[in-house]
Amino acid sequence: MESLPIFLTLRGRRAILVGDGDIADAKRRLLLRAGACIVGADDAEARIAIVALQGEDAERTAAALKRRGLLVNVVDRPDLCDFTLPAIVDRAPVTIAIGTGGRSASLAKTIRQRLEAMLPPSLGGLAEALRAAREAIHARFPRATERRLALDAALGEDGPLDPFATAGEAAVDQWLAGADMPQPDRLDRLRLTSFDPDDLTIRQARLIAGADMIYHNANVPDAILRRARADARLAECDTPPPSPFPGRSLFIAMEEE
Repeated sequence: MESLPIFLTLRGRRAILVGDGDIADAKRRLLLRAGACIVGADDAEARIAIVALQGEDAERTAAALKRRGLLVNVVDRPDLCDFTLPAIVDRAPVTIAIGTGGRSASLAKTIRQRLEAMLPPSLGGLAEALRAAREAIHARFPRATERRLALDAALGEDGPLDPFATAGEAAVDQWLAGADMPQPDRLDRLRLTSFDPDDLTIRQARLIAGADMIYHNANVPDAILRRARADARLAECDTPPPSPFPGRSLFIAMEEE
């Protein structure tokens, strides 16, 4: 990962925009959609800036803004950028950002268009319904592990809350009314025959992505372990533990040659 993706709350905050023309107008619309107050380059309260200039003007303006401590994006100049602006799939409050580190805006746009076609308009409503049902979900599944497992199952492929389906807001209440308690703590075993993460089967990738705890041999490559959730715990060991970690555990070993 070359940069840390973040979602920045700009509503009511000042953001500098320097430049004019079609590109600057597009950035202006984006900032306004996010609720930003657009100001000029001399504003002392702004903390971020977008520069839509060319050549030496862009370099000189970006350098001056950076000296003042601002984070700066320079259109079409990733080498001058402190942050980049991704292609966006907007299903408010759900926002999906696709970035290429400034390599190819066209690639990011193509991925966005594919995702736009896959994600139903009801996705935002599902997010709002889950927020509204938070207390009810906590009451139904008081243990954090049980709650996460139940939600994972409901939101999974073909589940009652599958975000890629067209489930309405009432689906959350319907699911809660009939939701089963999740499966007990368990330990799965995974033996891999390739060091290449692209060779993972769909089932293998899902097991890795869904594990709370991953035990692994020393020779399991980092490229595969990075497929785990960011909050998953990792432990290097030669054999599986005698009892599983609470939730879903996974032991990964490489097939011996």
